[in-house]
Amino acid sequence: MAIYQSSVQSRSAKRTMLFMNGAVYLIGAGPGDPGLLTIRGAELLALADVVLYDGLSNPELLQYAPQAEKICVGKHGKSRIWTQNEIIQEILGHAKAGKIVVRLKGGDPAIFARTAEEVEAVKAAGLPLEIVPGITAALAAGSFAGIPVTHRGLASAVALVTGHEEPSKSESALDWEALARFPGTLVIYMGVTTAEAWTQALLQAGKAADTPAALVRRCSLPDQQTIHCRLDQVAAQLSPASRFRPPVIVILGAVTQLAETMNWIQDRPLVGRTVLVTRPEGQAEALAKPLRDLGARVLQQPAIAIEPPQDWQPVDSAIAKLSEYDLLIFCSHNGVQFFLNRLETRGGDMRSLAGLEIGCIGKKTAAALQQFHLQCDLLPDTFHAEAMASLIGSRVNQKRIMVIRASRGNDELATQLAALGGDVTQVIAYQHSDVTVCDTSIKEAVSNGEVDWITVASSATAESLHRMFSGSMTDVKIASLSPVTSKKLNELGYSIKAEASPYTIEALVEALVKAEQ
Repeated sequence: MAIYQSSVQSRSAKRTMLFMNGAVYLIGAGPGDPGLLTIRGAELLALADVVLYDGLSNPELLQYAPQAEKICVGKHGKSRIWTQNEIIQEILGHAKAGKIVVRLKGGDPAIFARTAEEVEAVKAAGLPLEIVPGITAALAAGSFAGIPVTHRGLASAVALVTGHEEPSKSESALDWEALARFPGTLVIYMGVTTAEAWTQALLQAGKAADTPAALVRRCSLPDQQTIHCRLDQVAAQLSPASRFRPPVIVILGAVTQLAETMNWIQDRPLVGRTVLVTRPEGQAEALAKPLRDLGARVLQQPAIAIEPPQDWQPVDSAIAKLSEYDLLIFCSHNGVQFFLNRLETRGGDMRSLAGLEIGCIGKKTAAALQQFHLQCDLLPDTFHAEAMASLIGSRVNQKRIMVIRASRGNDELATQLAALGGDVTQVIAYQHSDVTVCDTSIKEAVSNGEVDWITVASSATAESLHRMFSGSMTDVKIASLSPVTSKKLNELGYSIKAEASPYTIEALVEALVKAEQ
């Protein structure tokens, strides 16, 4: 993420250098997996003032444009689909107002994406324009469905064909007889609702009824599905009753028979599992990404929000008195970021910590400290209060110690250090608050038994989830980050199926995978 963060941080400078007025970027969003976005696409999203996206663009890509206004131009079955003219007018309106506009287009902008109409309008308006390629579904299928669309022995050519031509045409522009004779692989885009028509056209033109076919739905996503059949069976497989609905591409040809030998997706340990990640916004992706990489379908619903303290005065007072302390202990990486960012905001710098020993609970906390060019002096092997108190031991006696923590953290560390003779001051550098509104679709997924696992990273998260989902969590397997979190979950009536050891995100993923074996 460093490159994208850098782009965001230098956004104003780049905008000043590159754009006196607005600009438009047509960016290929790829086939679905957000990891398949190009680096160039991510860089430009970080500069955007406005992002227009549709149902074929994974909304997770919007994380690369946290500063931008997001406009959904329609999702099939969920919201009204904007007309092409409406989309063009929206693009031009924002760009003419001096804004940087990104239009996210599923797959590649140059393949069945009506890009030419948007390019013509932008050029006519005299606005700067760039088209950023993306991975189109036909090519993604080669990697994600085990189907090479070209093959040295089976198919030396590939044809990309639309199954949904412009309705205003008086007759088809496609030469079905030529396509039936085509000596390679045919890939049909947007052909679900018109399957009866185009399959019949191929069959009547002489294409063999037993031509192998593969129907690939939601290519590259965790819930990707593939149906193998014959050409004369395709229409029945894509009927409304089949519920095999868009987005689907159909691959016709002998190469589809290689799918079983080239399949790798089904070998991932979490394929077919749905995991609910409940970490706060901005931190969920560190857990969501490795789960996706292992094949899981990941849902995200924050249970707590991490926010600045309501009153900075105690933190400011602590910063002003840093020179009076001997030891500074950070209980979390959030504490590091909030406290040291506040130090810099007040005009200070890291010299204010000169002479202080610094302790960190957890490797992630120590890593956050390094981002400020500081090294941790005290890092216990296990990530809890008792280990820190034990590590410091008799050195605590008569030392002045500042503990940086969250609003709902416990007093255990301060109590133990005080018992050892330390003069301890606790500073609340940030606060936890419960997220009280749950996304309706997430709530329904949990209630309907569609979620296999819920990950819980803190006691505060456990309590918030208990209130959020009431009794519907009892049948879901729970993965806990630590014994402290597990204890709280047990008190609330939940059993634990996986627990991290050590208490890290990486170990939590490992424990969840092990429990599935």
